[in-house]
Amino acid sequence: MQQIERATPSRQSAWNTAGLRQNEQFAYYREAICQAFMNLTPEPMAAAGFPASVENIRLGKAALNRVSFPAHVVRRSAADIAASDRSCFYLNLKLAGRCRIQQDGREISLSSGQVGIFDSDRQFALLHDHGPQLRVASFWVPAEVLRERLPASFDVGASRVSDDPFVGHLIVETARTLSDGALRMTEDDGARLFRALIELVAVSLSRRSRSGTAEAGSLADVTTLALKRAIRRKLREPGLAVVDVADAIGISERYVHKLLARSGVSFTDYVIDRRLDGAAGDLKDSAMADRAIGAIAFDWGFSDLSHFTRRFKQRFGCRPRDWRAGSP
Repeated sequence: MQQIERATPSRQSAWNTAGLRQNEQFAYYREAICQAFMNLTPEPMAAAGFPASVENIRLGKAALNRVSFPAHVVRRSAADIAASDRSCFYLNLKLAGRCRIQQDGREISLSSGQVGIFDSDRQFALLHDHGPQLRVASFWVPAEVLRERLPASFDVGASRVSDDPFVGHLIVETARTLSDGALRMTEDDGARLFRALIELVAVSLSRRSRSGTAEAGSLADVTTLALKRAIRRKLREPGLAVVDVADAIGISERYVHKLLARSGVSFTDYVIDRRLDGAAGDLKDSAMADRAIGAIAFDWGFSDLSHFTRRFKQRFGCRPRDWRAGSP
């Protein structure tokens, strides 16, 4: 498998079977996943070529592996475990296709958008058997990082944490955000977001031994943060509606209104205020000095300039052009 050189090789490594002879592709893929993960034993389902890519991104002590491949099986054998010098959990976000995870006599399946966790210290089989080209974002979680957040002697069996009724949608959103943006973040920012992801996973796993009632307030706070983050990501979309952000984090439209009401604001006012903050920042930005005020307003999702001007004056006490000129 051809390794692709990067500007920051110490943080990122990537391999791709493209350009290799078909009869060599699977062997190079096997070598790459053993480097990116730990000792594993993949088995092809077909004798033909094996178009695949593996990308490894360091997240502090953890790592993200983004992998694309055709149908095949991956096993973690007793020999693989004995040959590994570290313990970890794998937290997998399925991006395309379907995978079945078999461990300790139990089987869970992951379809696109679902997240599951399983233990590297126990034998397992991953059956990537549904879809012509499958993709997964797999987080390599040092065992101690998760265990220190769980009750003593807690048994982490293979489970689909995205099903959690309280934090499942947050786990999916955070894992997807980290997978999509890991290389646009600094390594420190990526490691911080990864720790937040593991906190959510630990909440989901340990809820089985804790009172859901005691957690309700804190879970609502966490969901509110995720909701506001989703709104900020979509602020520039004209016609942004409650259903758009509700769908983005997997909650109901009614719950969106309820969460924002806890913060003392309506959905419409929160969206407009954040858009006004963004526009105000651009108006003060010297790099945007030649850009028309109307264009900035439209960039931030406003469709009516007079409405923008009126709401801007209500919020900041002056018209946009006066704000840009530096008037109080």
